[in-house]
Amino acid sequence: MKHFIQKILRVYARLLLKKYKPRVIGITGSVGKTSAKQAVLVVLADQYRVRGTIKNYNNEIGVPLTIIGMKSGGRSLVRWFRIFTRATWMLIKRDQNFPELLILEMGADRPGDIAYLMEMAPVDVGVITAIGEAHYEYFKDIKSIKQEKGMMVTSLSEDGVSILNVDNDHAASLVSQVKGRVVTYGFSSDAMVQASDVSIAYQELNGRSFPTGVHFKIAHEGATVPVFLPGVLGSPHMLAALAGVAVGVAHGMNLIQIAETLRKFEPPCGRMRILRGIKETVILDDTYNASPLAMIMALDAMREIELNDGARRYAVLGDMLELGNITRGAHEDIGHRLQAFNVDFLITVGEAAKYIAEAASAHGFDDDQIVRFDDADSAGRFLQEKIHPGDVMLFKGSQGIRLEKAVLEVMGEPLKSDRLLCRQDETWS
Repeated sequence: MKHFIQKILRVYARLLLKKYKPRVIGITGSVGKTSAKQAVLVVLADQYRVRGTIKNYNNEIGVPLTIIGMKSGGRSLVRWFRIFTRATWMLIKRDQNFPELLILEMGADRPGDIAYLMEMAPVDVGVITAIGEAHYEYFKDIKSIKQEKGMMVTSLSEDGVSILNVDNDHAASLVSQVKGRVVTYGFSSDAMVQASDVSIAYQELNGRSFPTGVHFKIAHEGATVPVFLPGVLGSPHMLAALAGVAVGVAHGMNLIQIAETLRKFEPPCGRMRILRGIKETVILDDTYNASPLAMIMALDAMREIELNDGARRYAVLGDMLELGNITRGAHEDIGHRLQAFNVDFLITVGEAAKYIAEAASAHGFDDDQIVRFDDADSAGRFLQEKIHPGDVMLFKGSQGIRLEKAVLEVMGEPLKSDRLLCRQDETWS
């Protein structure tokens, strides 16, 4: 049934794009796709009628559903019939609200995915957030991952626009391979859209400082504007904002205008969001998914937080899935590097994450600094008793580990879990 639905959706998507002729902005990368999509949406919505990928519908089913503007029918034939009826109506009549710009997140779990999605939805503006070791189970090496994701920009015509994160070496190396206009972004001095002067914002509460977001400046062609992203930390969110800025300037918007729109930027749940924990603690919720690059970036963000006197840093790390034959090495590499991130306690969840613990033990961590669990709930209950006021907890793991369950055990507002945590709908119950 899935294959049949996929074929029908593909036909509808192509016909709708042919009829309405929206400008298509495609976003891919090993990390940061969804946050970048959110930033691009926020920026462009100020001037255009836009639509972006629903949730993380970034595959052969999700992309055409976004084009149609409907959520998945799941296992319900009735709901799929409604989707096809809606698409047919849009072809027969004219939907006056159809977007001028479509922002489509395109995932690449296997070789050929990007080619399939771009053949169905030809891209005018291609964005690559970063290229790293993700879905290694289906790719033989990083070169093949780069080739797959790089198609987002290397296959564009001279009329296309390529938006590239030059802080990522693999993405930066694609600059020489594109035919059309290029806009680069990052913290690097080589970036056309550059971030600088980063500082974490804090709020005083009961004699302690708690992080509330991040300040930084964005520069482009001699102009500089200040930006504040509330409720988040880490370079991934700043890079997402930069991607939004780069797409904005590629569409003729100015920096002041773009900076105003970024005030509305709200990253998806489970992407390095700051949550209030029990006992006046801080939670860094990065539970949506994990890859080696993303885990390093999350640990780096926690390291940057200024701790209150006597407070500790907890790294609650779960398995990084779909890494194939590099699974053990990738987890061990995290463990080797943990001390550099000033982690005080390591809590692992899952089978592969035990390699993180073993490597950390061999590289400076004492036995009483490491605790291993098989499930997220147990890790969360352990933390309830372990943490003290001012402590900072980072939660990071692949979606199959369900670390949001551990967050639920220690979050200060559990009644808001349906709004604050990822994977809270009925499909994950």
